[in-house]
Amino acid sequence: MRVLAVVLAALLAAIQYPLWLGKGGWVRVWEIDRQLAAQKAKNAELAARNAALDAEVRDLKEGLDAIEERARYELGMVRQDEIFFQIVKPDARRPADAAPAR
Repeated sequence: MRVLAVVLAALLAAIQYPLWLGKGGWVRVWEIDRQLAAQKAKNAELAARNAALDAEVRDLKEGLDAIEERARYELGMVRQDEIFFQIVKPDARRPADAAPAR
């Protein structure tokens, strides 16, 4: 009777091995589930970035305001009838070898 119990326990362990550690076992399913969640998070981040880029492209195609804004801030352009004033703030850090102005 004792031998039969040991044999049945061994058979039960042999049957359980593929379920937990085999090619399609629970461990593999948990790993793929984790990878799937990470990929979904990455896809959501990329979808948000794509939506922002799509809105910017539509704005550049349809409106002149976005083009003007880019020309002003990125290229430093001004209109023909405008006067450009540049205000330079004094640098808080002075070089050590420069003498103070008197």
